[in-house]
Amino acid sequence: MSKIKCWVEAMRLRTLPVSLAGVVLGWGYAGLYGTVRPAAIALCFMVALFAQIASNFANEYYDFRNGLDKAGREGPRRGVTEGDITPGAMLAATYITLAMACVAGLCLLFYGPWWLVAVGIAVAAGALAYSTGPYPLSHHGLGEVAVILFFGIVPVNFTCWLGSGEWGGACAAGSLALGLLGANVLIVNNYRDADDDRAAGKRTLAVKAGARLMPWLYAALSLAAMALMFGQWRQAGVWWVPVVFAVALCGIAAAMRRRKGRALTPLLGMTAVAMLLYSILFCIFCH
Repeated sequence: MSKIKCWVEAMRLRTLPVSLAGVVLGWGYAGLYGTVRPAAIALCFMVALFAQIASNFANEYYDFRNGLDKAGREGPRRGVTEGDITPGAMLAATYITLAMACVAGLCLLFYGPWWLVAVGIAVAAGALAYSTGPYPLSHHGLGEVAVILFFGIVPVNFTCWLGSGEWGGACAAGSLALGLLGANVLIVNNYRDADDDRAAGKRTLAVKAGARLMPWLYAALSLAAMALMFGQWRQAGVWWVPVVFAVALCGIAAAMRRRKGRALTPLLGMTAVAMLLYSILFCIFCH
C-alpha cells in the first residue's frame, strides 16, 4: 500500500462528513438569524476538519500504543498497527493537524470575544481526551457523549453565533439533534468493533451495554433527533424531510442487526453522509 493511501486511510474519510455537518447546520441557522460572515464560516470549517483529522490520528496512535488495536482487526486497516506508518510519524501528524485547527480557531477571535480561547482549548483537549489521558472517553463508554458535545452542540451553536452574531433556541435544539445523529456514527463503529474492543479491554458503550442493544439505540436516537427539529421543518413547509430521514435511518438500524464485522462499515459511511445531507437540506429549505 502506498504511503499516500495509508495516510488518506488514517484520516478516516467516512467520518469527515460528521465534522462538516455541524458547521453546515450552524451556517444554516446563521443565515436564518442574520447576515452571514463568510470568512467566519470558512474558519469554522477549517477548525472542524482539522480537529476531526487530529482526533482520528490520535485515536490510531494511542490505541496502538495501549495495545488496543491488533493486526487483522474487523474494522478498517490501521496504518500504525500494520506497520505502514511509524508511531512517531502518526504522533507528529496528530499535533501538526491539531496546531492547524488552533491557528484557524485563533483567527476566529476577530469575530468574537477573548473567552473563545477557552472553547478552543476545550475542543483541542476533547480531540485528544477521546483516546488518551487519565480517563480516555472512548475507553469508558463516553464516546457518544463526546460526539454529541463536540460534533453537535459546540459546532452548530458557535458557527451560528460567530457566523452571524446572532443565536436562538431553535439553534440549540438543532445542535442537540445533530449531535444525536453524530452519536449514531460512533454506535455503528463500536457495534462493528465490539468483539475486538472487548478482547482488548476497551469498554465502549457497545461492550458495556451489550452489542444487541446498539441497533435499538441507533433507532431511538434517530427518532429523537427528527422529533427535536420536526417543528422547524414543518414551519418551513417541508415536514416530510424528517419523516423520510426517520424511515431511512430506522432502515439502517434494521440492517445493523443482519450484518457483522466489516459488512457494517458501509452503514457507518451511510450514517455520516445522512448527517451531512440532513444539514445541507436544512440550509436549502429552512434558510
